[in-house]
Amino acid sequence: MIRKILAGALALGMSAAATSAIAADKVKIGVITTLTTPAAVLGEEQMNGINLAMENLGGKMGGLPVEIIAEDDGFKPDIGKQKADKLIGQDNVDIVTGIIWSNTLLAVKKPILDAGKFLIGANAGTSNVAGAECDQNFFSTSWQNDMVPKALGEVLNQRGVKSLYIMAPNYAAGKDMVAGVKSSFKGEIKGEDFTKWGKEAQLDFSAELAKASASGAEAIFVFYPGKAGGAFLKQFGQAGLVGKMQFYNVFTIDGLSLPKLQAAKMEGVLGALDTMQWSPDLDNEANKKFVAQYREKYKRYPSFYAAQTYDAINLINSAVVETGGKVEDKDAFRAALKKANYDSVRGKYSYGNNHFPVQNYYLRKVVEGADGEWTFKTEATVYEMTGDDHAKDCPMK
Repeated sequence: MIRKILAGALALGMSAAATSAIAADKVKIGVITTLTTPAAVLGEEQMNGINLAMENLGGKMGGLPVEIIAEDDGFKPDIGKQKADKLIGQDNVDIVTGIIWSNTLLAVKKPILDAGKFLIGANAGTSNVAGAECDQNFFSTSWQNDMVPKALGEVLNQRGVKSLYIMAPNYAAGKDMVAGVKSSFKGEIKGEDFTKWGKEAQLDFSAELAKASASGAEAIFVFYPGKAGGAFLKQFGQAGLVGKMQFYNVFTIDGLSLPKLQAAKMEGVLGALDTMQWSPDLDNEANKKFVAQYREKYKRYPSFYAAQTYDAINLINSAVVETGGKVEDKDAFRAALKKANYDSVRGKYSYGNNHFPVQNYYLRKVVEGADGEWTFKTEATVYEMTGDDHAKDCPMK
């Protein structure tokens, strides 16, 4: 109930400023995210990023009041589609953002884009949406799924890893993550497992970890977001694999899980490596402000989920300002979005022909910060201003 109330309070807080204006005199933004089930912590993080960005904007974009309508996908693609239909048909939003899960993105993109609305993806980035199914009104403030693990595959090469075991959940993003690391890793894949995902996601990995241990692989690569990540890390330690297999991950250890892992004294997490397009220690003014404000408000470091929705709101704001609030002028609004003319927390980036970011990807290490809190430290830049491999399949120029 608390999660629903928090999201509702945000929506009501934003809409209250807009009630005195007619529809044409406000910007209506729909958010589809996960606000119930154990995965709600990720949705709350997206809402935190939105909330903080809107506070900094004073609840307005280009002088126009903003109405945020947050909808819960319940961790189910079919519910996500129902909420997309509501946002379009009943609420008549101008823009939709959020979207944590790749299978939900696949379910909601068609009704939103077919209605001529703008969809700003703030997390999920499936390969087909970046390629043959790209759309002029879809933009991402995160990454195409393959690219973060592709950067990690390059790190494995640089560190001389010759053999790898792979584990990921069996859904669209999991398959993209595995494809990404395979696209760059030059060593031998000793084995791979795709585990059950969804409402009844597999959380017991003992059989797969036994196979990984027996494979003789030097290292293990995993992608397990949310609750599954914590379960995997605990069992990895219990299986005696810390120190036996080098551990590499994407989207498994994040700003949400680190405080819990630290509280549980899971010291084996320190030193863990991942890749990402953003880190809380990136040295630019927008990021310093965002991280400082977030830590003051929420008493911990932000995760990439919050960083990406924070950017999504500021991207939308940049287009509203440039077009004088004329979201209905699709060509002008689209052109303004493509400029990415705002101060992103990741630093400067641009958009490729498929409207996914051309950006840096970094190697990060889990460390104990000067204040004693576990956080991420940027170790190196793996790729500089790099787009994704699926842009070539997108017919847009």
